[in-house]
Amino acid sequence: MPTLLDAYSEAVIAASERVSPSVVNIEVRQQGRRGGSGSGFVFTPDGFILTNSHVVNGASRIEVTLPDGERYGADRIGDDPDTDLAVIRITAPGLIPVTLGDSQEIRVGQLVIAIGNPYGFQATVTSGVVSALGRSLRTQSGRLIDNVIQTDAALNPGNSGGPLITSSGEVIGVNTAVILPAQGICFAIAINTAKFVAGRLIKDGKIQRGYIGVAGQNVPLHRALVRGHHLPVSSGIFVVGIEQGSPAQRAGLREGDIIIGFNDQPVPHIDALHRVLTDCRPGAAVDLTVLRGTEKLVLKIEPSVR
Repeated sequence: MPTLLDAYSEAVIAASERVSPSVVNIEVRQQGRRGGSGSGFVFTPDGFILTNSHVVNGASRIEVTLPDGERYGADRIGDDPDTDLAVIRITAPGLIPVTLGDSQEIRVGQLVIAIGNPYGFQATVTSGVVSALGRSLRTQSGRLIDNVIQTDAALNPGNSGGPLITSSGEVIGVNTAVILPAQGICFAIAINTAKFVAGRLIKDGKIQRGYIGVAGQNVPLHRALVRGHHLPVSSGIFVVGIEQGSPAQRAGLREGDIIIGFNDQPVPHIDALHRVLTDCRPGAAVDLTVLRGTEKLVLKIEPSVR
Protein backbone atom coordinates (compact mmCIF):
# COMPACT_ATOMS: atom_id res chain seq x y z
CA MET A 1 0.00 0.00 0.00
CA PRO A 2 2.72 2.59 0.80
CA THR A 3 4.24 1.88 -2.63
CA LEU A 4 0.92 2.57 -4.37
CA LEU A 5 0.39 5.76 -2.37
CA ASP A 6 3.92 6.90 -3.14
CA ALA A 7 3.33 6.32 -6.85
CA TYR A 8 0.06 8.27 -6.66
CA SER A 9 1.80 11.13 -4.85
CA GLU A 10 4.66 11.20 -7.32
CA ALA A 11 2.23 11.37 -10.25
CA VAL A 12 0.33 14.30 -8.71
CA ILE A 13 3.55 16.10 -7.74
CA ALA A 14 5.16 15.70 -11.17
CA ALA A 15 2.04 16.80 -13.06
CA SER A 16 1.35 19.82 -10.84
CA GLU A 17 5.00 20.95 -10.96
CA ARG A 18 4.86 20.78 -14.74
CA VAL A 19 1.66 22.83 -15.11
CA SER A 20 1.66 25.24 -12.12
CA PRO A 21 4.08 27.71 -13.77
CA SER A 22 1.42 28.26 -16.48
CA VAL A 23 -1.52 28.88 -14.11
CA VAL A 24 -2.45 32.50 -13.44
CA ASN A 25 -4.72 34.42 -11.09
CA ILE A 26 -7.23 36.75 -12.76
CA GLU A 27 -8.83 39.74 -11.04
CA VAL A 28 -11.39 41.98 -12.70
CA ARG A 29 -12.78 45.43 -12.09
CA GLN A 30 -16.23 46.58 -13.18
CA GLN A 31 -16.89 50.33 -13.48
CA GLY A 32 -13.99 51.03 -11.14
CA ARG A 33 -15.16 48.60 -8.44
CA ARG A 34 -13.38 45.36 -7.64
CA GLY A 35 -15.20 42.49 -9.28
CA GLY A 36 -14.61 38.78 -8.95
CA SER A 37 -11.51 36.69 -9.45
CA GLY A 38 -10.71 33.40 -11.07
CA SER A 39 -8.00 31.34 -12.68
CA GLY A 40 -6.63 30.83 -16.15
CA PHE A 41 -3.71 29.22 -17.92
CA VAL A 42 -1.22 30.28 -20.58
CA PHE A 43 -1.61 28.14 -23.69
CA THR A 44 0.68 29.92 -26.18
CA PRO A 45 4.18 31.36 -25.69
CA ASP A 46 2.97 34.81 -26.86
CA GLY A 47 0.59 35.31 -23.95
CA PHE A 48 -2.85 33.92 -24.85
CA ILE A 49 -4.66 32.71 -21.73
CA LEU A 50 -7.78 30.51 -21.50
CA THR A 51 -10.30 31.12 -18.74
CA ASN A 52 -14.06 31.09 -18.15
CA SER A 53 -16.36 33.62 -19.76
CA HIS A 54 -18.11 34.24 -16.44
CA VAL A 55 -14.77 35.28 -14.89
CA VAL A 56 -14.12 38.16 -17.33
CA ASN A 57 -17.54 38.94 -18.83
CA GLY A 58 -18.44 42.59 -18.29
CA ALA A 59 -15.02 43.51 -16.87
CA SER A 60 -13.76 47.05 -17.46
CA ARG A 61 -10.23 46.04 -16.46
CA ILE A 62 -8.54 42.64 -16.21
CA GLU A 63 -5.36 42.05 -14.20
CA VAL A 64 -3.32 38.85 -14.35
CA THR A 65 -0.90 37.72 -11.65
CA LEU A 66 1.74 35.19 -12.67
CA PRO A 67 3.06 32.51 -10.29
CA ASP A 68 6.16 34.65 -9.61
CA GLY A 69 3.94 37.49 -8.35
CA GLU A 70 4.36 39.78 -11.36
CA ARG A 71 1.16 41.58 -12.39
CA TYR A 72 0.09 42.53 -15.91
CA GLY A 73 -2.92 44.19 -17.45
CA ALA A 74 -4.72 41.87 -19.88
CA ASP A 75 -6.71 42.49 -23.05
CA ARG A 76 -9.91 40.54 -23.60
CA ILE A 77 -9.56 38.88 -27.01
CA GLY A 78 -13.03 37.35 -26.99
CA ASP A 79 -15.48 35.41 -24.87
CA ASP A 80 -18.20 32.90 -25.59
CA PRO A 81 -20.87 32.69 -22.86
CA ASP A 82 -22.45 29.71 -24.65
CA THR A 83 -19.46 27.51 -23.73
CA ASP A 84 -18.35 29.62 -20.72
CA LEU A 85 -14.94 30.10 -22.32
CA ALA A 86 -12.86 33.24 -22.89
CA VAL A 87 -9.43 34.18 -24.20
CA ILE A 88 -7.41 37.06 -22.76
CA ARG A 89 -3.84 38.11 -23.55
CA ILE A 90 -0.89 39.58 -21.70
CA THR A 91 2.52 40.74 -22.89
CA ALA A 92 5.16 39.30 -20.58
CA PRO A 93 8.57 37.65 -20.96
CA GLY A 94 9.36 33.99 -20.35
CA LEU A 95 5.81 32.64 -20.38
CA ILE A 96 5.46 28.85 -20.16
CA PRO A 97 2.48 27.43 -22.10
CA VAL A 98 0.70 24.25 -21.05
CA THR A 99 0.51 21.14 -23.20
CA LEU A 100 -3.05 20.58 -24.46
CA GLY A 101 -4.23 16.97 -24.47
CA ASP A 102 -7.09 15.16 -26.22
CA SER A 103 -10.31 14.96 -24.20
CA GLN A 104 -11.58 12.20 -26.51
CA GLU A 105 -8.92 9.90 -25.02
CA ILE A 106 -9.85 10.20 -21.33
CA ARG A 107 -11.68 7.46 -19.45
CA VAL A 108 -13.98 7.27 -16.42
CA GLY A 109 -11.91 6.49 -13.33
CA GLN A 110 -8.78 8.16 -14.71
CA LEU A 111 -6.68 10.24 -12.28
CA VAL A 112 -7.07 14.00 -12.82
CA ILE A 113 -5.66 17.05 -11.07
CA ALA A 114 -7.18 20.52 -10.80
CA ILE A 115 -5.01 23.61 -10.32
CA GLY A 116 -6.35 27.06 -9.55
CA ASN A 117 -6.59 29.95 -7.12
CA PRO A 118 -9.65 29.35 -4.87
CA TYR A 119 -10.32 32.29 -2.54
CA GLY A 120 -7.03 33.81 -3.76
CA PHE A 121 -4.85 30.92 -2.52
CA GLN A 122 -2.31 30.77 -5.33
CA ALA A 123 -1.68 27.50 -7.23
CA THR A 124 -3.88 25.24 -5.11
CA VAL A 125 -3.76 21.60 -6.22
CA THR A 126 -6.54 19.05 -5.75
CA SER A 127 -6.82 15.57 -7.24
CA GLY A 128 -9.51 13.01 -7.96
CA VAL A 129 -10.83 10.98 -10.83
CA VAL A 130 -13.00 11.45 -13.89
CA SER A 131 -16.42 10.63 -12.45
CA ALA A 132 -18.38 10.68 -15.72
CA LEU A 133 -18.17 11.78 -19.34
CA GLY A 134 -20.77 13.13 -21.74
CA ARG A 135 -22.56 15.29 -19.16
CA SER A 136 -24.54 18.38 -20.16
CA LEU A 137 -24.24 21.60 -18.15
CA ARG A 138 -26.36 24.74 -18.48
CA THR A 139 -24.32 27.94 -18.65
CA GLN A 140 -25.30 31.38 -17.39
CA SER A 141 -26.39 32.24 -20.95
CA GLY A 142 -28.97 29.43 -20.71
CA ARG A 143 -27.28 27.19 -23.29
CA LEU A 144 -26.47 23.56 -22.59
CA ILE A 145 -22.79 22.71 -22.98
CA ASP A 146 -22.50 19.11 -24.10
CA ASN A 147 -19.74 16.59 -23.50
CA VAL A 148 -18.71 18.12 -20.17
CA ILE A 149 -16.30 16.22 -17.88
CA GLN A 150 -17.52 15.45 -14.35
CA THR A 151 -14.84 15.05 -11.69
CA ASP A 152 -14.57 14.75 -7.92
CA ALA A 153 -11.34 16.79 -7.80
CA ALA A 154 -12.41 19.51 -5.36
CA LEU A 155 -13.17 22.94 -6.85
CA ASN A 156 -14.01 26.14 -5.00
CA PRO A 157 -14.82 29.73 -5.99
CA GLY A 158 -11.73 31.08 -7.75
CA ASN A 159 -10.89 27.74 -9.37
CA SER A 160 -13.01 28.75 -12.37
CA GLY A 161 -10.93 28.86 -15.54
CA GLY A 162 -8.05 26.78 -14.20
CA PRO A 163 -6.82 23.62 -15.91
CA LEU A 164 -7.92 20.03 -15.30
CA ILE A 165 -4.90 17.88 -16.13
CA THR A 166 -3.87 14.24 -16.49
CA SER A 167 -1.14 12.52 -14.52
CA SER A 168 1.23 13.26 -17.42
CA GLY A 169 0.53 17.00 -17.13
CA GLU A 170 -1.64 17.44 -20.23
CA VAL A 171 -4.64 19.77 -19.97
CA ILE A 172 -7.86 17.93 -20.79
CA GLY A 173 -10.42 20.39 -19.40
CA VAL A 174 -11.16 23.93 -18.21
CA ASN A 175 -12.65 23.87 -14.70
CA THR A 176 -15.94 25.70 -14.70
CA ALA A 177 -18.56 24.78 -12.09
CA VAL A 178 -19.39 23.18 -8.78
CA ILE A 179 -22.78 21.78 -7.83
CA LEU A 180 -23.69 23.11 -4.38
CA PRO A 181 -24.42 21.93 -1.71
CA ALA A 182 -23.27 18.56 -3.11
CA GLN A 183 -19.68 17.54 -2.47
CA GLY A 184 -17.47 16.00 -5.12
CA ILE A 185 -19.59 16.98 -8.14
CA CYS A 186 -17.52 19.35 -10.26
CA PHE A 187 -17.38 20.02 -13.99
CA ALA A 188 -14.85 21.00 -16.65
CA ILE A 189 -15.27 22.01 -20.30
CA ALA A 190 -13.54 19.41 -22.48
CA ILE A 191 -10.29 20.74 -23.95
CA ASN A 192 -11.24 19.71 -27.49
CA THR A 193 -14.19 22.10 -27.25
CA ALA A 194 -11.89 24.75 -25.76
CA LYS A 195 -9.31 24.39 -28.56
CA PHE A 196 -11.94 25.02 -31.21
CA VAL A 197 -13.57 27.94 -29.35
CA ALA A 198 -10.21 29.56 -28.54
CA GLY A 199 -9.16 29.39 -32.18
CA ARG A 200 -12.35 31.14 -33.29
CA LEU A 201 -12.10 33.78 -30.54
CA ILE A 202 -8.51 34.59 -31.49
CA LYS A 203 -9.54 34.86 -35.16
CA ASP A 204 -12.88 36.68 -34.87
CA GLY A 205 -13.35 37.78 -31.24
CA LYS A 206 -16.71 36.00 -30.99
CA ILE A 207 -18.62 32.96 -32.18
CA GLN A 208 -21.95 33.08 -33.97
CA ARG A 209 -23.28 29.56 -34.21
CA GLY A 210 -26.36 27.93 -35.57
CA TYR A 211 -28.77 26.63 -32.93
CA ILE A 212 -30.87 23.47 -33.19
CA GLY A 213 -31.90 22.92 -29.54
CA VAL A 214 -30.49 19.48 -28.79
CA ALA A 215 -28.73 18.05 -25.75
CA GLY A 216 -26.72 14.96 -26.60
CA GLN A 217 -23.90 12.67 -25.65
CA ASN A 218 -21.36 10.69 -27.67
CA VAL A 219 -22.13 7.00 -28.19
CA PRO A 220 -20.52 4.19 -30.21
CA LEU A 221 -22.59 2.63 -32.99
CA HIS A 222 -23.24 -1.08 -33.32
CA ARG A 223 -21.01 -2.57 -36.02
CA ALA A 224 -24.02 -4.15 -37.74
CA LEU A 225 -25.59 -0.69 -38.19
CA VAL A 226 -22.34 0.77 -39.51
CA ARG A 227 -21.96 -2.07 -42.04
CA GLY A 228 -25.63 -2.31 -42.95
CA HIS A 229 -25.98 1.39 -43.77
CA HIS A 230 -22.39 1.82 -45.07
CA LEU A 231 -21.89 4.63 -42.56
CA PRO A 232 -18.76 6.84 -42.67
CA VAL A 233 -18.77 7.03 -38.82
CA SER A 234 -18.56 4.46 -36.01
CA SER A 235 -20.05 6.79 -33.37
CA GLY A 236 -22.74 9.44 -33.17
CA ILE A 237 -24.65 11.79 -30.86
CA PHE A 238 -27.42 10.24 -28.76
CA VAL A 239 -30.23 12.79 -28.32
CA VAL A 240 -31.06 13.03 -24.61
CA GLY A 241 -33.14 16.20 -24.75
CA ILE A 242 -34.90 18.54 -27.20
CA GLU A 243 -35.88 22.11 -26.34
CA GLN A 244 -39.49 23.15 -26.81
CA GLY A 245 -40.10 25.16 -29.99
CA SER A 246 -36.56 24.52 -31.24
CA PRO A 247 -35.52 23.77 -34.83
CA ALA A 248 -34.87 20.16 -33.78
CA GLN A 249 -38.43 19.76 -32.51
CA ARG A 250 -39.87 21.34 -35.66
CA ALA A 251 -37.77 19.00 -37.80
CA GLY A 252 -39.26 15.94 -36.07
CA LEU A 253 -36.16 14.86 -34.17
CA ARG A 254 -36.94 12.62 -31.18
CA GLU A 255 -35.21 11.76 -27.93
CA GLY A 256 -33.34 8.51 -28.49
CA ASP A 257 -32.38 9.35 -32.08
CA ILE A 258 -28.67 9.23 -32.91
CA ILE A 259 -27.34 12.08 -35.06
CA ILE A 260 -24.66 10.89 -37.49
CA GLY A 261 -24.63 13.58 -40.21
CA PHE A 262 -25.32 17.27 -40.73
CA ASN A 263 -25.39 19.07 -44.07
CA ASP A 264 -23.68 16.11 -45.82
CA GLN A 265 -20.87 16.08 -43.26
CA PRO A 266 -20.33 13.18 -40.83
CA VAL A 267 -20.72 14.12 -37.14
CA PRO A 268 -19.25 11.33 -35.02
CA HIS A 269 -19.28 13.38 -31.81
CA ILE A 270 -20.46 16.59 -30.13
CA ASP A 271 -17.37 18.61 -31.06
CA ALA A 272 -17.97 17.85 -34.75
CA LEU A 273 -21.58 19.04 -34.46
CA HIS A 274 -20.44 22.28 -32.80
CA ARG A 275 -18.03 22.87 -35.67
CA VAL A 276 -20.61 22.42 -38.42
CA LEU A 277 -23.17 24.52 -36.54
CA THR A 278 -20.62 27.31 -36.25
CA ASP A 279 -19.99 27.15 -40.00
CA CYS A 280 -23.63 26.84 -41.12
CA ARG A 281 -25.84 29.70 -42.30
CA PRO A 282 -28.81 30.19 -39.92
CA GLY A 283 -32.20 29.98 -41.61
CA ALA A 284 -31.09 27.74 -44.47
CA ALA A 285 -32.56 24.23 -44.52
CA VAL A 286 -30.00 21.42 -44.33
CA ASP A 287 -30.13 17.64 -44.07
CA LEU A 288 -29.83 16.06 -40.62
CA THR A 289 -29.00 12.34 -40.85
CA VAL A 290 -30.11 10.25 -37.89
CA LEU A 291 -30.51 6.65 -36.82
CA ARG A 292 -33.89 5.82 -35.28
CA GLY A 293 -33.72 2.25 -34.06
CA THR A 294 -32.26 0.37 -37.02
CA GLU A 295 -33.57 2.87 -39.62
CA LYS A 296 -31.52 5.66 -41.20
CA LEU A 297 -33.56 8.84 -41.73
CA VAL A 298 -32.82 12.22 -43.27
CA LEU A 299 -34.69 15.15 -41.69
CA LYS A 300 -34.83 18.71 -42.98
CA ILE A 301 -33.79 21.21 -40.31
CA GLU A 302 -33.39 25.02 -40.31
CA PRO A 303 -30.82 26.10 -37.69
CA SER A 304 -31.54 29.50 -36.17
CA VAL A 305 -29.49 32.02 -34.19
CA ARG A 306 -30.13 31.89 -30.45
